[in-house]
Amino acid sequence: MNQTTFLRRTAITMALLLTLSISYGFTRPSLPAFKPFRSNDEISIAFSKSFHNAQIISKEAHKTFTKLTFRMNDMIMFAYYSENGELLAVTRNILSTQLPMGLLVNLRTDYSKYWISDLFELSGESQDCYYVTLENSDVKITLRSVGDRWEVFSSSEKQ
Repeated sequence: MNQTTFLRRTAITMALLLTLSISYGFTRPSLPAFKPFRSNDEISIAFSKSFHNAQIISKEAHKTFTKLTFRMNDMIMFAYYSENGELLAVTRNILSTQLPMGLLVNLRTDYSKYWISDLFELSGESQDCYYVTLENSDVKITLRSVGDRWEVFSSSEKQ
C-alpha cells in the first residue's frame, strides 16, 4: 500500500469518526422509561386496578397527593391519590351541556351575566359533584353543586 492510499484511508476514517462524534453530541438523549410513580408501588397497583385500559399522560407529585393525567375511553381524566395509594378523587372537564338539567337551568337563570371559564365533574368516595368557575369583568366566582342547586365555593374580585 502506498503512502497516498494510506493517507486517504486515514483521512476518510478520521472524517467519519469526527462526523459520528459531532452528530452524537447533538442528538437528544433518550428519555428514560416513564415511571408514573415515585417508588410508591401502592399508587401503581391501585391505578392499575381502577383503570385497566387507561393510558397515563403525565404525573405530578405534590406534598400530600399525586395527580395522574390519563386517557381512558377517548376522555382525558385526572386521578388524585394519597401517598399510600388511596384514590381520593377523579375529575374530568365537561361542557355545560353535560350538566344535569336542573343545574344547567339554574346556572343559565341565576348567572346569565357571567361566562364559564372552567367546569369539571368530580367523583370521590363521599360525593359526586360539579364545580364551575364563572367570570365577568369584575368578579370570579366558583360554584359547587349540592344536589340540584349551586352554592358559592369561592369568590374574588378582579383587579
